[in-house]
Formats: sequence, structure tokens, C-alpha cells
Amino acid sequence: MKLAPKFAGSVRAAALVTAVALLPTTTAVFAQVESRSSPEFAKLFATYQRIKSSYVEPVDDEVLIRGAIDGMLAALDPHSAYLDGAALERLETMIDGNYEGLGISVQMDDGAVKVVSPFKGSPADKAGIKAGDYITHIEGKLIYGLELDEAVKQMRGPAGTAVRLSIFRPGREEPFDVSVTRGVVELEPVTFELKPGGIGVISVNEFSRDVGVDVNDAIASLRRDAGGKLTGLVLDLRKNPGGSLDEAVALSDLFLSEGQIVSQRGRNRRDSVYYEAESVYRGDAAAGLPIIVLIDAGSASASEIVAGALQDQHRALVMGERSFGKGSVQTLLPLTRDSALKLTTARYYTPSGRSVQEGGIEPDIRVPQLSDPDAAKRSQYLMRESDLRGHLVNEVALEDDQLEADRIDDPRFKLTAEQLEKQGIDDFQLDYALRTLRRTGGSVIARSK
Repeated sequence: MKLAPKFAGSVRAAALVTAVALLPTTTAVFAQVESRSSPEFAKLFATYQRIKSSYVEPVDDEVLIRGAIDGMLAALDPHSAYLDGAALERLETMIDGNYEGLGISVQMDDGAVKVVSPFKGSPADKAGIKAGDYITHIEGKLIYGLELDEAVKQMRGPAGTAVRLSIFRPGREEPFDVSVTRGVVELEPVTFELKPGGIGVISVNEFSRDVGVDVNDAIASLRRDAGGKLTGLVLDLRKNPGGSLDEAVALSDLFLSEGQIVSQRGRNRRDSVYYEAESVYRGDAAAGLPIIVLIDAGSASASEIVAGALQDQHRALVMGERSFGKGSVQTLLPLTRDSALKLTTARYYTPSGRSVQEGGIEPDIRVPQLSDPDAAKRSQYLMRESDLRGHLVNEVALEDDQLEADRIDDPRFKLTAEQLEKQGIDDFQLDYALRTLRRTGGSVIARSK
């Protein structure tokens, strides 16, 4: 998602500030506003007055105004929200990629807290929490119906302290408890490793600051480690929930010498922007090496921008599972010194003009994660954008089978997790990508161009 600087001024922000300023506290001012506003606003102010005068207990203006704002935003889409105080600080901390907590991306699903994805290497990931899990209790207290921000607040805490989560995992009959020790979640945005055969694996875990620079440095390090004989790259974007649009563009630009990377198109002309490859790295930093991009249901937003750009520009083969499908751009619009709106202002499109909203990025080669013993059962319950209540609908109607195909067993893949473990394979998707590069020498990618 694209997040504008905290206090960036704009006409939209000024308009929003004015709207908030028009929420008065006296009947006289209400009457004046009512006479100048639409019947819909008159209903809003009349409701406010009735609540203030007739509710069984006195109600603070702050409670009513916050409820009205939350209600307006909830009527739009799952990603628009009002942020203030601690919630705003948490968002800014997430952008920095450094905070104390569990390292987990969650979303509300009909009043329940559902795990979108644990960050790679985070305390939640190490504790075995998986995408699709439902967190039902925190320290034995039911959190169903709790505001998502409040649930997140309870899960965070000082590094070194433990929190007990009750988990319902689809496919298992009984819920179970997991104790997770909070840590300083300094997510390494980029990690890399040289595999046999001179293939470099670069994992991008989030799109925080300097991801493009970090991946460029990783390629240089892999070349040195391979003695100058690097033969291919696997760009692993699995479980990556996204982040900065600018960093997604920078990473895509790393592998593209020319052409469009992504476009965002909003209702207003100023919200429409086209991003082109600028050869910041003097052309393709990978020097034409074959690339496979790995994605899964946890690959969202900025991850989908990169996968879509490299796929459409025929620079990489995309492998794995259909991505999350978040094709909208959120902008942070300041209201006051310590409050802002995170508002959906545009949709983004791949170079060929595809919107990934709802449908996500479809891999060129579908490869399930067979090394996860629960994968087959959990695939029926994985949450994607299309499962979120009130999500934006793709402008091009999607066929039902497009969204259901990844829930159907692929007859090509019959190995079980136990059989793979005996073969020493703990990550089937990565192993399949490596074997594809070794077997074809990149020719399968060349044929896709």
C-alpha cells in the first residue's frame, strides 16, 4: 500500500479536516449546519441530538464522533480506517519494520481475528502459527467481537514476555494453546542464501525502507559467493504482506531495463500515477539471469506489484499459489496532529492493465506447499481479499472457478509431507523452483517470454 508522509498537505486532507471541524457541540450550531447541509447530514445531526438528550446514560462527544467516523469508513472497504494515538504509532512503526510483539499480520473475519500471515522468522512464525489460523482467546479471554486494534494491542508487549494464544486451526477438531514469547521484531526485509548449482535465493519478507538497495546488495554478495558463476535467482515473496509502493517499484526496477512497472488509477486525476522502469541500476542488475518468483496466499499488495510486473514484462516465471488479491492503494491523510485517515484512494494495475483486486496474481506454474502437513486442509479456509467483508470488487467480473481453482487438489503432486521429510525436503515449493532452474537452465523461463 502507498502511504503518504504523515503530515503531507493536500486538498483532500484540508477538506477532511473541515468536515471534522463541522461536528459541533451546541444545538444552535447544529441547527445552522443542518439548514445548509443535505438531508443525509440532517439525519446524522438529528441522531446525535437524540442520543445526547435521550440515551440512558450521558455520552461523551468523543465517543459519538469516533463511532460516526468508524461507521463511515467501515461502510467503504476493509482497508480504510481512522487512526489516532497508539494505532497511528503502530502503523508508523510497522513501516519502519521495528517493533516489539509477535510479528503477525491479522485481519477481522466476521468478528474473529484471523491470521493472514506470520512474518518469516518472527516469534509467531517460530511458534508454529500459520496463515488461516483463528486466534480465539488471549490469555484465556475470549476476543471474539473485539476491535482488531484492541486485539493487536493485547498481543503486543515488551520483548521477553510471553502471551498465551488459543488457536482454532481449520482441519483440526480441537483448538489448542500456543505460548509465544514476544521479541523485538526487527524483521530483516531481505535475506539471501546461495544454493548448490550457483542459484541464489533472495527472500523479501516485507517492503520497508531500502528493500531495492538491499536486494541489489544481495545479488552482488551472491555473485561473490558463487565465484562469479551465479546461474539463476529465486525471488521469494511468500508470506510477504506488502508495505511501501515505492519500494515495490524500486525492486521491480532492479530487474527491468525499460517498460511500465505498475500504474495506480484513482477517482481524481492527481491519484493516477504511472511508474516506469528508470534503469536506476543501469539496466537489469541480474544481467539476464533466469528468475523464478515464489508467491502464496500471504503475498499481498507490494508483493503482487513486483510479481505482476516481472510476469507481465516476461522477466520472471511466477510459481506457487494464487496471491492475496489486494489491488488497492491506501493513502494516509492527516486530520489533526495525532490522527489521520488511512483511506483507499486508488487501484493499481499491472503493466498489461490487469487489476489484481480480488483475483490476485495467478502463478505461471501452480505448486502447492506439500511439505506442510496441514496445507491441504487449510487451503479450504485460507483468507484472501475476496473473502473479506465489503472488499472492493474487481472492475472485470471474475469467474467463480478463478477463485476456487487453488482449492482443488492438483493431480501432479501426490507426495505427502512425511514422504518429503524422508527425502530431506522441508520446503517443497522452494525445492521445486530450484529443481526447475537446474533442470532447464532457465530455458522454461525463456520460452515464456
